[in-house]
Amino acid sequence: MSHIVTVQDAVTEFAEFVEPTDAELDAIEQEMPVILADVDLLDAQIITLDRTPTELDARRIRRARRRALAARVALVNRTAGASLPGGAA
Repeated sequence: MSHIVTVQDAVTEFAEFVEPTDAELDAIEQEMPVILADVDLLDAQIITLDRTPTELDARRIRRARRRALAARVALVNRTAGASLPGGAA
């Protein structure tokens, strides 16, 4: 007869090694404006799921798309400028 054991001890034993590193937390912090802009866009889109979008809804979605795109462009410009040697952009 084989015994069935749980792996809960093994999972919780190594939990401290699974924490994100400082570099990963810094990357998340840099991407936070993009994440928040995407959340705003999703909120604007979710509002219109169960009804016909009004002109106000359409404007809200367009503004949220522009903010999300602007946040992505700003992130790309920041990371591209930081990775080029000599400060060339």
